[in-house]
Amino acid sequence: MKKALYYFNSKIFIYLIIIATALFAIIFTYFHNIRSDGYILGDWLINYQDGGFKRRGLSGSFFFLLQDLSGASLHYLVFGFQVIIIIFFFYYYFKLIRYKEATFLYLSLLLSSLGFVGLFNCVDYVGKKEFIVFFLFAYFVYQLDQNTLSRLKEYLICFGLFLAMFFHEVTLFFIPYFLIALYLKTKKIEYKRYFKYILAVFIPAIIIVLFGKEINEGRSLSILKDRGVILTKGIFFWHIDERQYIKDRICEYLLYVVSFGFSVFHLWFYLKYQKSRKILSIALVMAFLFSLPLFYLAIDWGRWMYIHMIFIIVLFALLLKDSESSLASEKLILDQKFWITFFIIIISLIYRVEMSGRGFTLEGFFYRTLIAPFELLNKMI
Repeated sequence: MKKALYYFNSKIFIYLIIIATALFAIIFTYFHNIRSDGYILGDWLINYQDGGFKRRGLSGSFFFLLQDLSGASLHYLVFGFQVIIIIFFFYYYFKLIRYKEATFLYLSLLLSSLGFVGLFNCVDYVGKKEFIVFFLFAYFVYQLDQNTLSRLKEYLICFGLFLAMFFHEVTLFFIPYFLIALYLKTKKIEYKRYFKYILAVFIPAIIIVLFGKEINEGRSLSILKDRGVILTKGIFFWHIDERQYIKDRICEYLLYVVSFGFSVFHLWFYLKYQKSRKILSIALVMAFLFSLPLFYLAIDWGRWMYIHMIFIIVLFALLLKDSESSLASEKLILDQKFWITFFIIIISLIYRVEMSGRGFTLEGFFYRTLIAPFELLNKMI
């Protein structure tokens, strides 16, 4: 086993995970779109044509304009944009870690049930608008890491965040990660610099709150039908009291405490081997507290936890050691750190966090790849 560990390369596994996750996200995004999924495709088609200005409406009006100019199907226009965003995110994440020394502990973050593996565990995570913010953050952290974040690029990122707010207001609740990344790189607090990023998301938030109308003002479904998209479920049909929904399923939602607790332990163990871990721990706690309104206002608790972990994975890449080799990886030894990390990975692959409800199940990656296919085959036979 010692010989096997000597030749084990965490970086190669990370590359494989990046490729597999990107392909998986693109393939299942296509299936969601072609079947007119009302929660994924439908969310991209919220528009201003139905009643005027509203939250998330910029995307639908943008694709309507593209359709009017090109005559192409909305399904394929939306999918093309999703593919571009997904590829850009994974491309800049790849560039970020390419000349870093990978560690087994860092690999464990990607294999977390809330990390990249979360996409495999819950295909409804794919194709959603948070990939816009994932891309912006990966690009931002890469520029920071390379010391190439010019003033122009910084303003372009702020403008990207400003626009992203009109695609999905979730952008607001994860802006602290941009500030944390800046601090980790500069090692100093720059209030004026932070103010740009805060304004970029708070100005749109105020505009949306003051002037935004309902997502469906009564004509959205007929407008989409005329444009070749027929939805039978999804965001345009959503008329549920989300807080009451959570109360009615409180036992399922309490299971999120289990998955959240395990993730906290995972991050605590990771930070144990990092410099400035006290400051970073406080910053991450503050970032999570800033997102708490999401957990109160919306039922997708698993989704919010998943978004946090993706931001953390990209953020922590900034802390990895630089290397001249694209295959640089720490040599593993059979010590306590290895065995605890190994245990964390195994547990992560066993359990699953669903997007809304059932916050902890034993239907994770192992179940979905080793057991579920045989159960399906047995039913077919």
